[in-house]
Amino acid sequence: MLAIISRAACFILFIVLGFFLKRIGFFHEKDFSVLSKVVIRITLPAAIIVNFNGKEIDPSLFTLILLGLGAGILYMILGYLINLKKSNADKAFGLLNLSSYNIGCFTMPFAQSFLGPMGVITTSLFDTGNAVVCLGGSYGIASTVKNGKGFDVKRVAKALATSVPFITYVIMVLLCVLHISLPAPVMEGIGMIADANAFMAMFMIGVGFRMPNDKAQIGMITKMLSIRYAIAAALALSFYFLLPFAVEIRQALVILAFAPIGSAIPAFTGELDGDVGLSSALNSMSIVISIVCIVSLLSVML
Repeated sequence: MLAIISRAACFILFIVLGFFLKRIGFFHEKDFSVLSKVVIRITLPAAIIVNFNGKEIDPSLFTLILLGLGAGILYMILGYLINLKKSNADKAFGLLNLSSYNIGCFTMPFAQSFLGPMGVITTSLFDTGNAVVCLGGSYGIASTVKNGKGFDVKRVAKALATSVPFITYVIMVLLCVLHISLPAPVMEGIGMIADANAFMAMFMIGVGFRMPNDKAQIGMITKMLSIRYAIAAALALSFYFLLPFAVEIRQALVILAFAPIGSAIPAFTGELDGDVGLSSALNSMSIVISIVCIVSLLSVML
């Protein structure tokens, strides 16, 4: 338990360091996008490759992809329903900002550090389904709700086709199915990059962190996050006690259920001309809650 708390404390310190350096002017808001590109396009794909390479995947585990997709859809429906009596813009905001998980930049470092190779594979497969929602699916549906236009399939397809983590997931799953491993010299270099993922991901979160700035925001954030984490608790219990997987897989699913809101959501909110400040604050506060929940759960389960 002490090792878990110590490691988690390092993650928190990385976040605090990023936030502190932004507050003193060493980093700025615009730097978040640069750090995000480094994590999403370089260190995270490297971590995915390292943890998939040479692994045998039981075909039954591919149902984890459907779990990730289904959980994201569930949150979209709830986000829409809690704003059912409000404007289309509010419905779109709720649908978009309650959906998806931040797995690659947040949960994956925890999986790498605490859950072992099978935990990382579970996390990766779940995130493959989640990516359909967080990298374009929720945005496409929210755009339809707000503007009354048809669902933009091309927008979703383009987002997935240009997502380096999603493409990496697909390629590595195929290599595992075909029993193909990458050469050792290649993996040595990729492994060095993968080692930086935990620090870079947490540091990036710190640079992008925002606090709510008025009572109206606090009220909306409290309502949405109360619903999200109540559902997360129900999903975690269902995953752990009802699914027929090995215990290490079920432990990973419990952690995934408490992952924060997808990191791309504030950007998509901006594309819909929504309240980006509220979306960013909601996203940031979900990270705080998820840290507390995940560290507590790891301390109990491991």
